[in-house]
Amino acid sequence: MRIERSLAVALLGAAGLLLAAPAPARAADTVEASLILNWIAGGDHAPYYYAKQEGWYEAAGLDLDIEQGKGSQLAAQRVGIGSNELGLADMGVVLIAKGEGAEVVAIMNVYANTPQGFYWLKSSGIEGPKDFPGKKIGNPPGDAARAMFPAFAQAVGIEADSVQWINVQANAKLSALKAGSIDVTTSFYNIHHIFQAQLGDDMGFVSWAEVGVNPYGNSLIANAEFLEENPEAVRAFVEVTQKAFAHCVEEPEACVAALVAANTGLKQDNELQNWELVTELMSNEHSRTVGLGHFEEARMTDDYALVDQYFEIKNPFEVESAYTNEFIDTSIKMPD
Repeated sequence: MRIERSLAVALLGAAGLLLAAPAPARAADTVEASLILNWIAGGDHAPYYYAKQEGWYEAAGLDLDIEQGKGSQLAAQRVGIGSNELGLADMGVVLIAKGEGAEVVAIMNVYANTPQGFYWLKSSGIEGPKDFPGKKIGNPPGDAARAMFPAFAQAVGIEADSVQWINVQANAKLSALKAGSIDVTTSFYNIHHIFQAQLGDDMGFVSWAEVGVNPYGNSLIANAEFLEENPEAVRAFVEVTQKAFAHCVEEPEACVAALVAANTGLKQDNELQNWELVTELMSNEHSRTVGLGHFEEARMTDDYALVDQYFEIKNPFEVESAYTNEFIDTSIKMPD
């Protein structure tokens, strides 16, 4: 699926004034907040840096600090204890963390589709997941893809214990695949272009979403106490961020340029490809018809059941307490 860059007229009407006008003076009652990312900054984080560069957060009364992350688990934990007021983390990880006592509430979805995917070499004889039995799948120990593989296996009609898992660090997966020490590996779709560049026409790929295993991916979260005490600050954060994501779908080059300017070592072309893939992960029927960033109740219920089945939520809770759509502007949608 390829996302068109032009946004719907309704989106432009709702967001146009904020996006086109210069940032007004800083609000008198400014709230300080820090946003911890799920990982080190990359193309998928461009909207936060663009909105900060343009002064949109400041104009909305937020003094926002963006902090590099080291995984969704750390982000959920730090937001849960209030070390960071806001964060970005995989929704499944958020549900696990909440079951362990983290005081978090998801306030906006970013990845409407799971970024999880499998990669292999066609020259190995593998044509698809039906050929995975007896093969070696390499990824880091403790990786979510391992724990949830039984759900994938059931969806494609193979036995969950029919594959051999090999411990491979994240930055060695591609080289291990090319060297033949593993037959299959896992990766997030927003770096699909890197696999494609390295493997070319020999690249085999299947996304989890294609086979019907599609839990929500990265989502924005807030510390529950901060949310209760500063609802308008959270509202402002979501409002600006939602419009920033919409703007970056329409004007990706400028947004990625802001990311690159703020983070030494990033390259415009590479992060632009990353961002283009992110727009695919952001788009599904719900985000196109109901609202960009809006959580679907039935999917959240299903995700809770899926996570509980494969990770066992330590202290069960009502899934409705883990997220809110209160701050989402439903006039802002992903384009068709």
